[in-house]
Amino acid sequence: MLKKIILSSTILFASYAAANDAVAEKPSFEAYIKAIKAEALQKGYTPEIIDSSFANVTFHQRAVKADKSQPENVETLDTYLPKRVPNWKIERARSEYKKHEKLLTEVGAKYGVQPRFIVALWGLETNFGKIMGNYNVISALSTMAYEGRREAFFKKQLWAALTILQEGHISIENMKGSWAGAMGQNQFMPTSFLSYAVDGDGDGKKDIWGNHADVFSSMANYLKNENWNDDLTWGRQVKLPEGFDTSLAIPKNTGSRANWLKAWSRTEKTLAQWQALGVRRTDGTNLPEADLTAALVFPDDANGRAYLAYDNYKSLMHWNLSYYFVSSVGHLSDRIKFPPID
Repeated sequence: MLKKIILSSTILFASYAAANDAVAEKPSFEAYIKAIKAEALQKGYTPEIIDSSFANVTFHQRAVKADKSQPENVETLDTYLPKRVPNWKIERARSEYKKHEKLLTEVGAKYGVQPRFIVALWGLETNFGKIMGNYNVISALSTMAYEGRREAFFKKQLWAALTILQEGHISIENMKGSWAGAMGQNQFMPTSFLSYAVDGDGDGKKDIWGNHADVFSSMANYLKNENWNDDLTWGRQVKLPEGFDTSLAIPKNTGSRANWLKAWSRTEKTLAQWQALGVRRTDGTNLPEADLTAALVFPDDANGRAYLAYDNYKSLMHWNLSYYFVSSVGHLSDRIKFPPID
């Protein structure tokens, strides 16, 4: 027995020592940046871009704190929507739509995306370009990579950010974003920028920070590439009959986008099939007689709001895998459309 206790104590001590050594071996932020710069050079970034990009790089403890203390979801959609889509934001969205209607119409026609959804995303992401974040993106991404919990992800974003700088789309001084590195008026992560950002006015730059043609075109291009269909809307809130089989809806927490899409495929039905199951519009009238498929989603639970989601819902869930976010985009886009803007 004594031998077992001694052996256990030895193992515990060795584990404790190893943990302390691991902590002690973590490099300083300055040493980490030195290694990052060396790796960037190996990847082919020019010394000039590397030196200028990291010249004033700073560790942001606030970013680490923000990442670790993101609030738990204690909302319901009934409390969330009035805060995310208040009346003043609806009025502002309608005003911005009218102000930029010519450009929005051109972009919408080119990419096959209804302009009201572009404006809704713009308003919800950055309050129509007013709140983009004031972190130096290289500093924010370097901080999050050094923090270590998602190092591979943030290093990938860091290389993408250096590519953006090397291509000359923005200067390091003006490359501002959120604490997590989301950038510009549409809050693209750097890899999303490389995949979806567009030079909307042909000036040779993709400026999602200050150029409305680039901002709107990039958002529309994102949706287009994620299978947006401008013949469809996003979805509709519906009323369920008493005793409805709630297992016909997509589960609230599927764990990943891939699992969510699998659940969509398993549960989607035609509107006629949902009609036959007793699903109705919120006013109790019949569903549209249209040859469409839809999936049923509960942003909260079976006792909360129910929505029939059309294929465009999947495009919005690719933008942000959140029922609350997609509901807010849909709600704001509907309020932009109805009543018609004079």
